[in-house]
Amino acid sequence: MGSLSAGTDTKCSWRKVLFERQPFPDNYVDQRFLEELRKNIYVRHYQYWAVVFESGVLIQQLCSVCIFVIIWWYMDEDLLTPQWLFGVTFLASLIGYIFFDAIDLGAGRRMSRRTRWADLKSTLVFVAFTYGFSPVLKTLTESISTDTIYAMSVLMLLGHLIFFDYGATAAIVSSTLSLNMAIFASVCLASRLPRSLHAFVMVTFAIQIFALWPALQKKLKAQTPNCYVVVTLLFALSATVGLVTISGTGALLFALLLFSISFLCPYYLIHLQLFKDNIHGPWDEAEIKEDLSRFLM
Repeated sequence: MGSLSAGTDTKCSWRKVLFERQPFPDNYVDQRFLEELRKNIYVRHYQYWAVVFESGVLIQQLCSVCIFVIIWWYMDEDLLTPQWLFGVTFLASLIGYIFFDAIDLGAGRRMSRRTRWADLKSTLVFVAFTYGFSPVLKTLTESISTDTIYAMSVLMLLGHLIFFDYGATAAIVSSTLSLNMAIFASVCLASRLPRSLHAFVMVTFAIQIFALWPALQKKLKAQTPNCYVVVTLLFALSATVGLVTISGTGALLFALLLFSISFLCPYYLIHLQLFKDNIHGPWDEAEIKEDLSRFLM
């Protein structure tokens, strides 16, 4: 805090203005300076189970990646036929499609003005296009070593998890980039399967689990929270059991990861709020509260 210079009239009251000259140093402030001090005015008070509920988005996406890799491994080891996988995923997609409309009684469809015939045409075009190009997908990466393919797939799936839209408003969020990285990883892995039919089914399954399934998740979370919790638990259990058939150690580590994200991380998040000590006062930068959008037309 600055002090008065010699000869200054101490009876003159200091005013917090810039448009008049005052007999005070530039860095002078009076005793009222700290009266406007405020601490932790923007601290959020979280509820533990609410945070656990919100962590379900991350849990489901981790399980989606895990199930995708498990299915690929089964097909690569010839333990799962592409015909069986295509039939099961087709039936699951049909049930999910019906359920998607039934959740809100078709309100979302009426709002988007999208007909079922348009959905059917889009599905047929995608299936025909993917099936026609499956031989190309199978031979697309023949000149690339398998180790490089696996490394690229791991990086793409990690990028998918990083850029996925978990509901946060951040610059790093990009649903388009996240989906493209997941599809790129599926194409890379599908190119190492035995036949072109395997590649076709694998890419189709990637679209279902990385594009269609998150849309159903989001609607379940918004409309039926209890059903969303049950689906998340079943999905996590399915991923863990599937991983047990490949590696018991990997399944244990994956289960510990899910437990930490769902229960330990929310606890530490709430506990760390006690250590926040943000101060606010007249030294903060000025913020324009008025809506100036009318000047930007």
